[in-house]
Amino acid sequence: MLHLTHDTEQLARRLAARVGRKPEDLIRAALEREAKALGVSDELPAKRRMTAAEMLAFGKKVAARPVLDPRSPQEIADDLNAL
Repeated sequence: MLHLTHDTEQLARRLAARVGRKPEDLIRAALEREAKALGVSDELPAKRRMTAAEMLAFGKKVAARPVLDPRSPQEIADDLNAL
């Protein structure tokens, strides 16, 4: 548990009242921004959608891989369902 100085707590409360948020939310957001800026954030990188060209290139890469199980998909499913 952190113990904030009176001045720090009052600043957080005034700012929270001004923007209509809870002081805890503002403090958390400020800490997350600081962590991200310093490179110590545990956050995963933002996801980026693949372009159509990237998807096609990925498909070609996958299709070029060797076939490890020559059975049909139905045969594989039947074997899995038998377990």
